Amino acid sequence: MTTSQPVRPAATGSRALTEGFFADPDFDFETRMALGSTAYGVGDPGIVLATVARIVDGDRSSWFAAWSQRADELTALADAGGADPRGAMWAYLTASAAYSRALGAVDGLPAEQADTVMLPTFRSSRRSWDAMIDASQGRFVRVDVPYDGTVLPGYLLRPDVDGVPRPTFVMTNGSDGSLAALWSSGAAEALARGWNAFVYDGPGQQSMLFERGVPFRPDWEAVLTPVVDTLVDRPDVDASALTAYGISQAGYWLPRALAFEHRFVAAVADPGVVDVSTSWMDHLPPEMTALLDSGQKDMFNGFMAQMADDPDLARTLAFRARPYGIGDPFDLFTTMRTYQLRDVAGQIRTPLLITDPDDEQFWPGQSAQLARLLTAPHELARFTVADGANIHCQPLAPRQTAQRIFGWLAAHLAEARMP
Repeated sequence: MTTSQPVRPAATGSRALTEGFFADPDFDFETRMALGSTAYGVGDPGIVLATVARIVDGDRSSWFAAWSQRADELTALADAGGADPRGAMWAYLTASAAYSRALGAVDGLPAEQADTVMLPTFRSSRRSWDAMIDASQGRFVRVDVPYDGTVLPGYLLRPDVDGVPRPTFVMTNGSDGSLAALWSSGAAEALARGWNAFVYDGPGQQSMLFERGVPFRPDWEAVLTPVVDTLVDRPDVDASALTAYGISQAGYWLPRALAFEHRFVAAVADPGVVDVSTSWMDHLPPEMTALLDSGQKDMFNGFMAQMADDPDLARTLAFRARPYGIGDPFDLFTTMRTYQLRDVAGQIRTPLLITDPDDEQFWPGQSAQLARLLTAPHELARFTVADGANIHCQPLAPRQTAQRIFGWLAAHLAEARMP
C-alpha cells in the first residue's frame, strides 16, 4: 500500500467524495481504485462496498483478511463456472484484483505474518490471472520477453483470435500495481476499440520481485526496447501502430524509455513524474537532506536507525525499499535520486499526453514540470474534483480518463497513417 498524505478535495457535495471512504488515506485511495475498476467489470460496486464494510479503519490485518476472504470466494465461484467461460473470466479477474488489494496491506502486518503470507498471496493473484487468460478461449496469449539473460512474463490481450495485425497498446505498470489493475486502466478499453493490449512484469514488479528478486532500474529503455522488439516480430501486432501507457511510477519509467525508444506513434504518462524521489524526500527533515547532499553516509544512516525504532515505520520503509534491492538507507535514497527526467526529457520525440489531476498526492505539480521540459508535441489533460476525477490516476473516473487517452492516441494514429 502506498503511504501518502490524506487527500481532502476542496469541492462540496458527496460526503464520500469530499471526505473519503476511510480516514486512513491508503484505505481510502485503494477503495476508490476498487470502485473505479468496476466501470470495466472488475467486480461490482456492491462487492467492493460489502468487502470494505468488514474492515476496521486503519487496521491492516482486517483489510488483508477482508480482501483475502473475498478473493477466495470469487476463486471458488470461478472454479465452479467452467461451463461459462465469460463468467469464469469475470470471477477470476475480480479474484486476482482482490488478492492484490489484500497484498497491499502486507507492510502493516506483524513481520512474522507478513513474511508468511506475501508470496502465497501474490501467487494466488497470479493463478487467478492466469486462469482468466486460459478461459479467454485463445484471445489472450502469453508472450515472454527476452531480457538480460532471462524473460519478462508478458500477456498479449487480443479482441479475437483471427490473428490479424492490430494497433497495440503497451502498458507499463507502476511500483506495486498488479496486472489485474491494468485491465481497468486501459486494457479493457483497448480491446473494446479493436486494439491489442500488452501487459508485462518489469524488473521490481510483481513476479519479477516476489518470485525472482529482480529489482527496479532507472533506465527503463533497457526494459521497454526488448518489449517492442518482441512485439514487432509478431504477425498479430501492427508494428506501425504501437502506442504506450505508463501509470503511476511508470509516469517516470515510460518517458525515460521514450527518450531512447522512438518506435511508438504516441504515448501517455498517467501522471507525469519528473523526479520519483520526491515522494520519499519530502518526508525527510531538511537536516537529513543536507546529510545526503554532503555525502555524510554514517550520520544519515544513524538517524535512519533511530527512526527505525518505530516498528511500524521500519516495516513500511522495508516494504517500500524492497523493490529497489538496496538495504543501506543512504545508498537507497542516493540511488532513488537518480530516478529523474531532467537530463533526458529533451530527447523525447514521441507525442506525449500527460494526465494532471487535482489533488495529486504523490508527485504534485510534476505533470506540468514534465510538460515544460518537453520539446516533443505534448498536452496536459486536466482532471478535476468537480468531475469526480481528482487524485492520483483518477481512480473514480476510469472512463473519463479513457476518453481523453484514447482520443489522443487515435488522433495520432490517424495522422501517422495519412499519406
